[in-house]
Formats: sequence, C-alpha cells, structure tokens
Amino acid sequence: MNETPLLLASGSPRRRELLQLGGVHFRVMTCPTDETLPPSITPWDAVLFLARQKGRAVREACPHQAVLSADTVVALEGRILGKPRDEQQAEQMLSFLSGKTHQVYTGVCVFDGHQEHVFYEKTDVTFWPLTEKEIRAYVKTGEPMDKAGAYGIQGKGALLVERICGDYFNVVGLPLSKTVRLLKQVVPACLADEDR
Repeated sequence: MNETPLLLASGSPRRRELLQLGGVHFRVMTCPTDETLPPSITPWDAVLFLARQKGRAVREACPHQAVLSADTVVALEGRILGKPRDEQQAEQMLSFLSGKTHQVYTGVCVFDGHQEHVFYEKTDVTFWPLTEKEIRAYVKTGEPMDKAGAYGIQGKGALLVERICGDYFNVVGLPLSKTVRLLKQVVPACLADEDR
C-alpha cells in the first residue's frame, strides 16, 4: 500500500501552496475541532494549543500516519485577532491595526508516531496609517474575510504593510523553512529525494 507519508491537518490553501513550494509530499485531511480558547491565554500559547487540537483530531482518525498541523493568529496589545465574522468586524480590526506594529504567531505541530514536536514563530508587522476609505476599499475585495487579523499579506493586503521583521511566510500562514527542517528530522519520507 502506497500511503502518503504525511497528512496536513489544515484546509488552508496557503499552507498547501507553501508545503508544495518546500517539496513536501502530503495529502490534506481535516477533522472537526473545537477551537475554543482557554480564557486569558497568550497568543503564542493559543497557536500551540490550536495546532495541537487540529493535529490530535486527525491523528486519532489515522494513528499510524505522521500529521502536520498549524494555526496562525494576529495579536496587538495582547488582544488576539482571529478571522472577522463580517465586513464590519473586518473594518474594526484593520482600524485597530492601522499605523501600529502587531505580531503574527504561527504554531506548528508534527505528530510522528507517539511523539509531538511543537514550535511557534513570531513576526512583527507594521501597517501604514490607513484612511477609512482605504480600509473600506480593501474590505470590499473580500480578501480579509477568511484571514486572521482581516488581511492577507500575500494578496492585496501587502499594500497595507509598511514593513515586517521576521519570517514573511509565517505571516502567510506557515514558517516554511523551519517547518521543512523539522520534517527532514522527523518525517524524512515526506520530502522529495533531492531535498532530503
């Protein structure tokens, strides 16, 4: 039986594209997960908690396969910003981020047999001061609606960003280089031969 050596416990098209860029062989499998966060959790603990939750759900369904899971949040002044519920909330989030430096955290979890390998990455992102007109125009594109913090740096949201400090791909949704290095150590079969 020719099983894919790695399951990606994420429906994110951005994570799929990044793993393909990294030469990783995988297939997507997601399971329903309770994403309710414990009260007063820090952003870095939140992404590790959620990545573990997603990964454990898939590992329980397929206990003999390696699983990669991840979760990304945007945080400013200790407040975690998830995906906006609607356009109004997207506008509020973008107004809150306007002219400030916020943090993007991604938690990554790899289950290899009975072992759990976890880490998180943090990137600082600074927005230009944004006018109400700019915010409304960006929200009208629809791009913010399925993204933490209501923007996508790999799309039109790039125009909101003055600078970043840290891993760009972490802001997209997966710290690619660090993730591939971990996979080389714990699930080498999932990498293209030339990348091992």
